[in-house]
Amino acid sequence: MRDAHDIIIAPVVTEKTTGQIEERNVYTFLVAKDANKIEIGQAVERLWDVSVSGVRTMRYGGKAGRSFLGRMAKNFSKGRRPGYKKAVVHLAEGDHIEFYEVG
Repeated sequence: MRDAHDIIIAPVVTEKTTGQIEERNVYTFLVAKDANKIEIGQAVERLWDVSVSGVRTMRYGGKAGRSFLGRMAKNFSKGRRPGYKKAVVHLAEGDHIEFYEVG
């Protein structure tokens, strides 16, 4: 069994995800590319001592990089940004996760 910190990479804290936390008790995380839904749910339960009621996952491919040099970039290799996997975790009623400590 893998360590929970190897599965959960980072929380996604944006304006949209903050609204989902407040309205529907849904949290979003960046996760390891090879992690499945069962491992993600168990990792969240171990790290924050909460009950997970559902997990949805999404995979995103890396975007191609671009050159802004114009004519001077004749044989420039564009490269790519890395892809990532995101998990949306539904918690049971009454559970919550504190990302920030106040005071």
